[in-house]
Amino acid sequence: MKRSDMTKRWIKWMLTIAGVIACGVLWRSLTTNWTIDRLLTENRQLKMAITNLTQETQIGYAKVLTQEKTPNGVVTRILFVETDPRDSSPILKKEFQMDGDIVHFDALIVKFGSQLVMDGKERAIYLWRRVYGEKMRPEEGFPIEEAGQEPARYRSLTNKLGLHDRGLFWQGIWDLANDPKRLENLGIKAVFGNVVYEQLRPGKIYVFKADSNGSLYPEVVPDL
Repeated sequence: MKRSDMTKRWIKWMLTIAGVIACGVLWRSLTTNWTIDRLLTENRQLKMAITNLTQETQIGYAKVLTQEKTPNGVVTRILFVETDPRDSSPILKKEFQMDGDIVHFDALIVKFGSQLVMDGKERAIYLWRRVYGEKMRPEEGFPIEEAGQEPARYRSLTNKLGLHDRGLFWQGIWDLANDPKRLENLGIKAVFGNVVYEQLRPGKIYVFKADSNGSLYPEVVPDL
C-alpha cells in the first residue's frame, strides 16, 4: 500500500473518531441540559405542591371585650370576627356573652383530596357554625351564621352542591358527608366538624389559622 493511501486512511479514521467523540459530547450536553431542565421543572412543581399543602390562611379571630367576676362566676363578652381567607378582610362581626372564660368555636370543614390540593385546584373550606361556653351544651351555642341566609364563605360550596334552598344547607351538607359516592365525584375527602377552644384573657387576640388540608388552630397574639 502506498504511503499516501495509508495517510488518507489514517486521516479518515481520525476524522471518524473525532466525529464520534463530537457526537458523544453533543449528546451528553443535550441530555445533561434536558436532565437539568427536567429536574428544575420537577423541583418547581414539588415546591409549589408543598406550598399548596402547607399554606395557612386566617379565617377569623376573637377578642375579649369584657371579663367580669360575679357572685356566680366569671362572665366573658367577646367579639368574634369571621374573615375572608383571601385577604383577611372582615366578612361578619358578632358579639357574644357567656358564663366562664373557656370558649368553644365550632366549625364545619370540607376536606378535598390531597392531589387536588397539591395541584392548587382546591383548598379546604371552613364554615363557622357556632360559639358556646364551657357551661353550655353545644346545641345551646350561639349561631355564627343565621339560618336561611347565604354567607359569603358558603358560596363556593353551595355552588358545588347545587343547594338552591339555602335554608336546607346544614341538612344538605350532612347528607353529603354520609354519601361516599358523591364525595368521591366532587373530589372531597371528608366533611366533618371541628371544635377548638381556648381559655380567653383580656389583652389577647385569638387568630384562627387554617391550612389547605383541614387543620385549624388558634394563634394567640397581643392586642395592640
